[in-house]
Amino acid sequence: MTLRFDIDKGAAPSQGTATGNSHGNPHSAEAAIDLDRFADIRPYHDEEVAAVLARLAHDSELLDAITRYRLPRLSRFAPPLARKLASFRIQREVRNVSTVRDFQLRIADYMAHMIGSTTRGFEVEGLDRLSPDQAYLFIGNHRDIALDPAFVNYALYTAGHDTVRIAIGDNLLQKPFVTDLMRLNKSFIVPRSVKGKRAMLAAYQSLSGYIRHSITDDNHSVWLAQREGRAKDGVDRTDSAIVKMLSMARRLEEGDSDIGAAVRELKIVPVSISYEYDPCAINKARELHAKETDGAYKKVEFEDILSIVAGITGDKGRVKLVFGTPLSADFDNADDVAAEIDRQVLENYPIFPSHRLALAETGLAPDLVDLSGVTAGDRERFQAQLSQVPDELRHWWLMQYANPILNRAGRAHGREAQS
Repeated sequence: MTLRFDIDKGAAPSQGTATGNSHGNPHSAEAAIDLDRFADIRPYHDEEVAAVLARLAHDSELLDAITRYRLPRLSRFAPPLARKLASFRIQREVRNVSTVRDFQLRIADYMAHMIGSTTRGFEVEGLDRLSPDQAYLFIGNHRDIALDPAFVNYALYTAGHDTVRIAIGDNLLQKPFVTDLMRLNKSFIVPRSVKGKRAMLAAYQSLSGYIRHSITDDNHSVWLAQREGRAKDGVDRTDSAIVKMLSMARRLEEGDSDIGAAVRELKIVPVSISYEYDPCAINKARELHAKETDGAYKKVEFEDILSIVAGITGDKGRVKLVFGTPLSADFDNADDVAAEIDRQVLENYPIFPSHRLALAETGLAPDLVDLSGVTAGDRERFQAQLSQVPDELRHWWLMQYANPILNRAGRAHGREAQS
């Protein structure tokens, strides 16, 4: 089944069954203990929302960020007044927000507007294979820091499913207000900055425990990227270390090291998302070029936050999301699980004219080039995008779009693909 969102009408969300927090059995003392155990990494609960929103409405860094974007002249000449106006606007926007669900309803409105203004359509397939009453662990390919899980959430919400809890690296939480906003949106924290083997092991055991708790105790779905960081060269590949992390909790809590049993209870569903055009493609090409020529790339301050803004506001062309089928085989090891996730992600990955035209432009694998469905309009849009790419970055820009086709055929190219 395919769902199509009418961008002319703003894709107004329907009232689904999503809830801000579902805690499985709310009367279970064991569940309460578990939730307290994960207090440092879990999303906020409904009873915490009011205090967090009040804090955000007076957070000077958030107010400065808003005024620089929405009131640039006033923020330069009268910063206190600009901050006061921004604070008033936040308080007015959230005056009826008292739960996580209320907060996410606000986001749904913004998502509908963003889809209507920055895409040429959003399409979803595969949700008919999934039960709205069942929790799943969605493991997806990773192109955009914020929008990959946001599109998953929007698709689930409009189809009457609950939204997901989102895994987000602590490297993105560079400001307290960013942490607050993410945790209000049902994000939980993945440790990436922890130092030392013992501390890292403890952090990942806690993460594994929280994901298992969310699926098996709370019956609440989770979204997790198939690897750390975005696939900047367009090569989608699951890191088997993530699969091993997911199996930690069952081994520790049940004494069961059967990875197949761990996979079955988590109900892993591979997810493929494809953007006809990536607003961050030039920046990704710049990073890959630097790594190739200089051996390293150093991010500027708050580069990830700037990437989030660029992804949200930039032209994406068409966007398509495909939900795979839950993993059910008796897997013997993490590599086999990763291979099945890869198979579904690549098999379901939507190919747009931009991918076909990019592969043709590279001159690689002419036997895989199929331009039969490419229109003159597609070619015009592709050339308009390509004309904005500096010459030294063209190869890496093109490979981001060509690699999904090459990867499906087992011929992926790229620095990350070879590492």
